Amino acid sequence: MIDKKSITVCFAFLSVFSTAQVKTLKSGDIAPEIKLLGVSNKIVSFDNYPSAKGFVVVFIGNGCPYSKAYEQRIIDLDKKYDVLGFPVIAIDPNDSACSPEDAFSEMKKHADSFKYTFPYLYDEGQIVTSAYGPKSTPYVFVISKNAGGNIIEYTGAIDNDTRNNDPGKHRYVEDAITALLNNKKPDVTTTKSIGCGICRRKQ
Repeated sequence: MIDKKSITVCFAFLSVFSTAQVKTLKSGDIAPEIKLLGVSNKIVSFDNYPSAKGFVVVFIGNGCPYSKAYEQRIIDLDKKYDVLGFPVIAIDPNDSACSPEDAFSEMKKHADSFKYTFPYLYDEGQIVTSAYGPKSTPYVFVISKNAGGNIIEYTGAIDNDTRNNDPGKHRYVEDAITALLNNKKPDVTTTKSIGCGICRRKQ
C-alpha cells in the first residue's frame, strides 16, 4: 500500500528531476532489442529466451513507492507466466547520477532482498529507456514474439489498483497475455500509468 508520505516523496522526485520528452512506443510497434547487464553480472537479451512466446518488459525504480507497491505483483506475474512463455524482464530506467538509489550496486541489493525471480537490468546511458519511452515507473510493455520480429501488444499499467485492495480490479497485463495465448489481440492495448517520473541526466 502507498501512504501519503511515499506519495510526497514521489512527487518531490518528479519536481527535482526533469523527465525528457521521448516518444513512447505503442501497440503494433517493433520492440527494440534489449541487451543489458543484469544484477546477476550477465548480459541479458531476448535471445536468452529462444522458446519464449513473448515478454513482459517492466520498467521499475528502486526508490519509487509505486514500484514498491507493485513489486510482489511483478514477481507473481513472472511465476505465473514464465512457464507459459511470457517471462518478465525488469529494467531500472533511472540515471544513478541523479538518483543514487538506482545505482547498480543498490539494484543488486534490492533484487536480492526481494528475491527477484526475473532478470533486473541496468540501463547505463538510458539507451533502452529512450528507445521504449516508458512514461513512469512502473510501466509495462507486453510483447509478442513473431516470425517478423517482436511486436508490442500492450503498454501502460499492470492493473488499475495501486493500493492492491480491489478484488474487482482490471488486470491489464494478465488480460493481454491471456488473449495472446489464445491467439487473439488484447482488447485493451494501452492504459494510463500512475507512478514516478524517470530521472534523466541533464544534458
